[in-house]
Amino acid sequence: MVSDKNKSPDNKVRPPERHYPDPKNRRRGKVEEPKTTGHSWDGIEEYDNPMPRWWLWTFYATIIWGVWYVIAYPAWPLVQGATEGYKNWSTRENVAQEIEQAEAANAEINQRLVSADLSSIPDNDELRTYATSAGASVYQTWCAQCHGSGAAGAQVGGYPNLLDNHWLWGGSIEEIHYTIAHGIRNEDDPDARYSQMPAYGDMFEDAEIDQVVNYVISLSGEPRNAEAAEAGEELFINNCAACHMEDGSGNTDLGAPALNDQIWLYGGDYETITETVTYSRYGVMPPWNQRLSDAEVRAVAVYVHQLGGGE
Repeated sequence: MVSDKNKSPDNKVRPPERHYPDPKNRRRGKVEEPKTTGHSWDGIEEYDNPMPRWWLWTFYATIIWGVWYVIAYPAWPLVQGATEGYKNWSTRENVAQEIEQAEAANAEINQRLVSADLSSIPDNDELRTYATSAGASVYQTWCAQCHGSGAAGAQVGGYPNLLDNHWLWGGSIEEIHYTIAHGIRNEDDPDARYSQMPAYGDMFEDAEIDQVVNYVISLSGEPRNAEAAEAGEELFINNCAACHMEDGSGNTDLGAPALNDQIWLYGGDYETITETVTYSRYGVMPPWNQRLSDAEVRAVAVYVHQLGGGE
């Protein structure tokens, strides 16, 4: 029998009422915050999460590889040299082998370069091309430190510009070759080019140095003091013209630079010329025939010769 409470107006059975919890009132589980490293910067903290497995395995692999590397290759420095490693691998030996291979490949043309007359090399397309290329490498390795990578020289050190056609000791290919081979004012080669300018500060009064400096400036420009320049002409002719010539054109046989142009080895302002006259200069160039092969000396001579047009 169905009780009256469960009957509907239509005399049907009513299902019992069900009660569901309110989602708003449901207690949620508390989420635990991950640990931090303890570092805090401006309120920003860093979580101490575990590293990814792939990263850890990669890290362990690099450790194993590093241990193998120091055993296989030179690694630990010793008093003389380093540990060789079981592979006996050496970068020095590899470079030496490559140099030997290059020298063997160029042996024939190097022999032709050495045996050829220097003046004939610019007229031989093959030798000129090879010498210019090889000479450029030699120049950048041994000469650029003083004369500059672009061969423009540097007045601060008295290194001459090699791009023009003004030469201290002559600009023919034979003269350039001699200068490179034996150097200038060095004590290593008895055939080195040599000349010495006296320090006129030990001979002239300050007023006389001022007169000579003004006269030298007047040879290629406007002197600071025209009257002093006029008075300095006689001093110049009596003391300087023997090397620099009366017209200041210089003398390549003595390495005496021309003074009647605007090309200066150490600088052409009044102060620099005064320093040169007072204390003189003594530039030194090493002999490269003791460090380079005959073919390399000839190659760099050809290279330098073509930079300034040569003589």
